[in-house]
Amino acid sequence: MNNQNPNTVNIFKRQTSGTCTCLSCHQLISVTDQTCPNCQRKNPSLWGYSRTLRKLGVDFGFTKIIIWGCLLLYAATLLVDIEHIQGGDISNILSPSITSLWLFGASGATPVFQWGCWWTLLSAGWLHGSLLHVAFNMAWVSNLALQVATAFGAGRLVIIYTIAIISGFLASSLAGAFLPSPLQGAATAIGASGGIFGLLGALVAYGQVTKNFTVKQEAWMLAIVMFVIGVITPQVDNWGHFGGFVGGFLVSKIPGISAQKPEGTAQMVLAIGCLVLTIFSLVTAIAHAYTLNFFDLPALQMLHSH
Repeated sequence: MNNQNPNTVNIFKRQTSGTCTCLSCHQLISVTDQTCPNCQRKNPSLWGYSRTLRKLGVDFGFTKIIIWGCLLLYAATLLVDIEHIQGGDISNILSPSITSLWLFGASGATPVFQWGCWWTLLSAGWLHGSLLHVAFNMAWVSNLALQVATAFGAGRLVIIYTIAIISGFLASSLAGAFLPSPLQGAATAIGASGGIFGLLGALVAYGQVTKNFTVKQEAWMLAIVMFVIGVITPQVDNWGHFGGFVGGFLVSKIPGISAQKPEGTAQMVLAIGCLVLTIFSLVTAIAHAYTLNFFDLPALQMLHSH
């Protein structure tokens, strides 16, 4: 005897008939529609999986992926080298050792240009240097990521965030390698703040495209205030903030990523590619570290003592 409630829907099952809501404009459509009659989005039901994705939220769960990913990696960097956890005051309480941060893919002029670890331009965006650092960044992610997902779509949120992290650490690494003090960037850089500034840059671009000057002004003000705070706060990667903002703004102006048109299947496929690239960067960082017997490198031990 089957006691299953006929109204119960298996959210992981592909819907092949009936109606659903368009992933872009949220209007009711037929699951077989090739184009949304309201917003003209292509493949508006995403092969019948729109109901499943709607259950995950407007961002399709990406905000939770960022938050939990960063928290778990933060815990991992602490556990890998418990003996050298630092923390003398509230600003650096529970700080992972520099050795464990490099193990998991910290970026900056040293890893990128001295060691040739280009994958750290992405992996470093998921690492944090203290309890306050990760808590502050995740609070901003939880706020801004949902706004960008609402404005651009979940797939384009992933793309914008990924590009902003890469552009942020690229700017920081270039400045650290080639600019003189006091303009010099970081020898070692970590944190999600480049991605966060990228989200602000995307909201500025969204305000320009849609003529929503309220969104544009609020995003500009937040970016300026946060950048000023970074300038007056020691050991903050301001080049990473600048690079992330520029990367998020510029990628949001590209046709296909811009909010001028509804998000489509191509953006979702590219977003999946960004997620795969992120996983690859983290796995590569750890694999490379163990291949080189990372914990025994003299340069690491020397810098670890600083």
